[in-house]
Amino acid sequence: MSSAQPAGTNSTRKYQLLIDGQWVDSQSGKTFTTPNPATGETLAEVAEGDKADIDNAVAAARRAFEGKWSRISARDRGRMLYKLSQLIEEHSTELAALETADNGKPIKESSYVDLPQVAENFEYFAGWATKIEGETIPVPGEMFNYTLREPVGVCGQIIPWNFPLLMAAWKLAPALAAGNTIVLKPAEQTPVTAMELGKLIQEAGFPEGVVNIVPGYGETAGAALAAHPGIDKVAFTGSTEVGKLIARAAADNLTKVSLELGGKAPNIVFADADIEQAVNGAMMGIFFNQGQVCCAGSRLFVQADVKDQFIDRLKEKSAKIVVGDPMDKATNMGPQVSQEQLNRVKSYADIARTEGATVVAGGECPTLTGAFQNGYFYQPTIFSDVKNQMRIAQEEIFGPVVSVISFENEDDLIKQANETIYGLSAGIWTSNITRAHRFAKAIKAGVIWINTYNMFNAASPFGGYKQSGYGREMGKHALEMYTNVKSVWVDLSGKPIGWFGK
Repeated sequence: MSSAQPAGTNSTRKYQLLIDGQWVDSQSGKTFTTPNPATGETLAEVAEGDKADIDNAVAAARRAFEGKWSRISARDRGRMLYKLSQLIEEHSTELAALETADNGKPIKESSYVDLPQVAENFEYFAGWATKIEGETIPVPGEMFNYTLREPVGVCGQIIPWNFPLLMAAWKLAPALAAGNTIVLKPAEQTPVTAMELGKLIQEAGFPEGVVNIVPGYGETAGAALAAHPGIDKVAFTGSTEVGKLIARAAADNLTKVSLELGGKAPNIVFADADIEQAVNGAMMGIFFNQGQVCCAGSRLFVQADVKDQFIDRLKEKSAKIVVGDPMDKATNMGPQVSQEQLNRVKSYADIARTEGATVVAGGECPTLTGAFQNGYFYQPTIFSDVKNQMRIAQEEIFGPVVSVISFENEDDLIKQANETIYGLSAGIWTSNITRAHRFAKAIKAGVIWINTYNMFNAASPFGGYKQSGYGREMGKHALEMYTNVKSVWVDLSGKPIGWFGK
C-alpha cells in the first residue's frame, strides 16, 4: 500500500477489479475517476465494472464457495478474519487518510471513529466463526431432530459512500464468519478504501474468489448484482429509493435481501434534560460526518419551555465548528461527498425557506480559498419554526441541516415522532428515567439512544423499522442474514412409517 494523496496534489491512484484473486481490467476496458471532495481534483482512476464483470465475479465466488472455501474449518475462517483485523490496525493511519481524501470526512473522524470500528467488526466476527451452532429439538416418538446452520452461499453486497470502509466491514465480516463468499460493489463516489481492503484480504490469506470487489455504477454493476440468478443473498445499504429497486430486482429470483436504508430520526429534548449535554448531542446527531448519516438526528424536537435557550446555545456552539481542510485535525466538518450531494443540500435549504422555516445559522456554502475553493463545502445549518409536515422535516436531506420543531404535549410528540415513513433511530434527552423508557418503547425505530447519540458497537444490532429497511447489521443478529437453517430428522426406531409399511 502506498501513501495517501495530500490535498492539492495531482497524483492519481489507479485501481483494477479484484476477481478470483486477480487484479484485472474491466471487460469493457472502461474506467471512471473519483475526486477528492475537498479540492475537486481527481483522486483515483478506477476500472468500471458492469454486467460482464459481475458475471465473472459471481462465477468466481461460486467456485470458491463450492470448492476450497467450503473445506476450510470455522477455526481457520476466524483466524483469517482476526488476521485481517490486525492488518487493518497496522495500516490504519494510511487507510484513515485515504478515507478522508476519498469521502471528505475529517481526519479525526476517520482515525478515531471509522478505522477502530472497522478493525473491531472483523475482530468481533472472527470470534463468531466457531460459535455458529445448530440445536437439538425434543420431538415426540423415537425420533432425533437437530438443526444445522449453514452459509447461504454467494452474497452480493452493495455499500454506500458515507462510511465506505466501515460499511464494507459491516457487510463482509459476518458473511465471511458464516462461510459465505462475496461480490462487493463499493459506491462509485468512494471506491478507494474498498480496493485497498481487497489487498489486505489477500494478505490475510483468504482464498481466491472468496471476496471479489467490482467497483462501478449502481445502474450497471449494482443492478446486475441485485438481479443476478447466481446470487443467494443481496445486502444493500443506501437510500430508500434505491433499496426498493434492489428489492424488486432480487424478487424475480426470490433472492434473500437485507436492506439498511434512510432515516429521519427524531432527536427529542425535554425541558428537564441537561441542556449542555443535549446541545452537544444534537450537534453530534446532525453535524457528524457532515450530516451524511442515515441515522442523523435531523428532526430536533425541543420542549417549548427551553426552546429559545436551546436554540441560542446550539447556534452559539455551531458558530465555532471549523469547516475546511479535512486533513487538518482542527477541522470539525469537511465537504459533502460530491457536487451532486452539495446541490441536494442547497436545494433543501431553498425549500425550507420557501416553506416558511427560519434560518438560525448557516444556510449557504462557506467561502474558502486556495486548494479548497472548489470543494463541496456547506455550513452547519439550523432551521427553526419548522412544522413536522414540511418537506425538510419529512424527506431525507443527508447533509448538515437540522430542523428544530417545538412541542408541548407528550402524546402529540409521540405521534409526531412516528409520523414519518422512516424508523431507523431516535434520541431522547431527559433526566426522567420513566419517561425515557416509555418513549424508547413508543417510538417506532430500530435504535434508540437515551442521553447520548450515534453510539455503535460491533456486538450491538443496527437496523430499521418501516421504510428504513429490514434485517440487522452487527451483533449475533447479523449472522441470521447470512445463514440458512436446515432441519434433520433421524428415525431411531427402525420401524415402518405410518401405514405404508404394513
